[in-house]
Amino acid sequence: MNTLLAPSLLAGDHAALNDSVRQAADAGASWLHLDIMDGHFVPNLTFGPQTLAALRPRFPELFFDTHLMLDEPHRYIEPFVKAGANLVSIHIEPDYDHAGTLRRIRDLGAQNGIVLNPATPPEAVEHLLGLVDLVLVMTVQPGFGGQSFRHDCLPKIARLHQWRAERGLGYRIEVDGGVDLATAPLCRAAGADTLVAGTAFFKAADRAAFLAAVTA
Repeated sequence: MNTLLAPSLLAGDHAALNDSVRQAADAGASWLHLDIMDGHFVPNLTFGPQTLAALRPRFPELFFDTHLMLDEPHRYIEPFVKAGANLVSIHIEPDYDHAGTLRRIRDLGAQNGIVLNPATPPEAVEHLLGLVDLVLVMTVQPGFGGQSFRHDCLPKIARLHQWRAERGLGYRIEVDGGVDLATAPLCRAAGADTLVAGTAFFKAADRAAFLAAVTA
């Protein structure tokens, strides 16, 4: 499976989001990671569907990888898909109908994903692996950018990779949190094929070279 880098718009210039997305596209990114936070599940607020709707026609070629960090994601999947999300990922930790929500995302025409916080074991999503296009492993506590990578999450990535191979499943394994030139190879060695980078990408002197280095 080819390795992808999804620059995280959370680390871009919020006064010039269009320019930040253009920087990602110009560097060669085909995916853009959009962190949606509600101030409840995580202690921060970010974008709403209107942000995706405004960016979608300007960047029709980009795959909008949309990560819902919400207490009730099932209430918001339709607005985000209609706004232009290509993939919507939802967390396992809140109490709602995970399987039904994943199926609904696909019914709306988007790909789906399930997300695990650093302290959540991979067994929590094992029963859903046949329903998803992507599993996102958080390697920092979600809510804020710029945190340090948690190396204790690497065995979780390896377990998900093992299950994927043993069961003949096709989900991508994505990693988000503290991904940079030093930690990206560790994630890939454990089995990840999709990497989210925010701070490291946007602060790179040469963003295209950064993307090439972490995906080579």
